[in-house]
Amino acid sequence: MELPAVNLKAILLVHWLLTTWGCIVFQGPYAWTNFPILALGVWAMAQRDSVDAISMFLGGLVATIFLDVIYIGIFYPRSNLSDTVRFSAGMAILNLILKPISCFFVYHMYRERGGFLGPSEERSSYQPIDSSEVPADPESKAHVTRGY
Repeated sequence: MELPAVNLKAILLVHWLLTTWGCIVFQGPYAWTNFPILALGVWAMAQRDSVDAISMFLGGLVATIFLDVIYIGIFYPRSNLSDTVRFSAGMAILNLILKPISCFFVYHMYRERGGFLGPSEERSSYQPIDSSEVPADPESKAHVTRGY
């Protein structure tokens, strides 16, 4: 299945807009956790080949999913729900719903940049360039002793 082409700029724009609207009600910690992660996204956009930038943005998005659940659960207004408060809370909740989808697309960008999660498949750091043989395991060689 081919993934649709989603631009990192579009992901950042959508989350920036929804975070800005969500900050009408959820100020303080909600803004302090979401805006620095969006700054990491700008860094990932500027450094197109950097695995570190996109991995930090991905990790930040995953962390803000859990933090947003806590912030919205704690600071959701229970009374005096004006239209502005309902709109702002709705945008923060929509932002939270879209974050796992964004994480999916950002993870694929991470893989395209050469990132890999899991154990390394590399057996040896040295590979000879003059032959196509598989490098020998250095620990299986017999120890050579010198006779004096």
